Amino acid sequence: MLEIKFVRQNLSTVKAAMAARGHHAEFDTFEKGDDERRKILQKIESLRHQRNVVSERIAKMRKTGDDTEAIVVEMRAVSSEIKGLDKKLSNNQQIIDTFILGLPNIAHSSVPFGADEKDNPVVRKVGTLPEFSNSPKPHWEIGSRLKILDLDRASKITGARFPLYFGAGARLERALINFMLDTHVNEHGYEEVLPPFIVNRQSMTNTGQLPKFEEDLFKLSGWDYFLIPTAEVPVTNIHQGEILDEDLLPIYYTAYTPCFRSEAGSYGKDTRGLIRQHQFNKVEMVKFSEPETSYDELESLLANAESILKKLDIPYQVVELCTGDLGFSAAKTYDIEVWMPAQNAYREISSCSNFEDFQARRANLRFKRKGQKGTQLVHTLNGSGLAVGRTVAAILENFQQIDGSVIIPELLRPYMGGMDKIAP
Repeated sequence: MLEIKFVRQNLSTVKAAMAARGHHAEFDTFEKGDDERRKILQKIESLRHQRNVVSERIAKMRKTGDDTEAIVVEMRAVSSEIKGLDKKLSNNQQIIDTFILGLPNIAHSSVPFGADEKDNPVVRKVGTLPEFSNSPKPHWEIGSRLKILDLDRASKITGARFPLYFGAGARLERALINFMLDTHVNEHGYEEVLPPFIVNRQSMTNTGQLPKFEEDLFKLSGWDYFLIPTAEVPVTNIHQGEILDEDLLPIYYTAYTPCFRSEAGSYGKDTRGLIRQHQFNKVEMVKFSEPETSYDELESLLANAESILKKLDIPYQVVELCTGDLGFSAAKTYDIEVWMPAQNAYREISSCSNFEDFQARRANLRFKRKGQKGTQLVHTLNGSGLAVGRTVAAILENFQQIDGSVIIPELLRPYMGGMDKIAP
């Protein structure tokens, strides 16, 4: 969330930042509401001053035995007017708060200008693209032939866009989760957490999913609770409302969770296979840092996510999101896109973002420096390390063999009981 005072004092800057992101906001509503708020406050303060002065006068009159009935009736009317203005002020503040909550974060000055994903510059390409003697098969076809992935039966159980793994497929998913967690904990210094998979409305609001993206969420009927769309939500909210000691920063957490998304705005995109599911597994990395080091932390977060693909020897590219493609809460984002041979394209497998103090302001998450008065908002960051189902898809497509088998990446084999390939 942007600070109301900052928006008020830098309105032209904020307008330009929103335009760069392609975000339309009713600034007239904010300006009108903010002006009305000031007038109401001035009126309330004037009436309260009047009431205080008259109250002192009434006290003196009663001491001298003077009749105060008429003036008391007048003050009741003033009190009633103040009460009405307080209610009006509350309604006015709600309009302003709703407007502020609807504003996305301001892009960092280093973010390239652009309208959409077509304008995202490629930062680097890593790895050698595999060569095939025949046309590479898509992962859903490979998984079906190997009898390790059955999307048709999953549709019978629940509906479209849910996965069902068998045998080596289920073990591969579990192996990747453990491999990713072990790497982030043992090599990158993250503390593993296992958070709730259901969160309340405040937690969703703190990380920016609400109020704007409620239609993309799965809400529990009869409860103001939601299934998590990503571990970012519960993990970022671990310290909501807290004041952290400076010595604790930076904090690194990693977590495996299932993720649930309605994908309300996808309109049929990627409906086949494991790329865009309503339920999928993901290993997430979350960081809390001091403001001056958060962009160094973003680079190391990106490197941590990239290391998984390097260890698996899967080719990928890193792109920097332009202003028009940034997520709602992000100030700067890198996407990692893995090579998918059957599609002859790179597809997103991780998104690494610095939110600066945008989420921390919503979550009232602060830290205190030694020897200084007051507190500061922390900076929050998160990145996928990685999306597990998409990693399975990438392995099936990149390591498929002419005989229909799939080679298991070497570092995964201990997690697969020594299995070196999945054969028909």
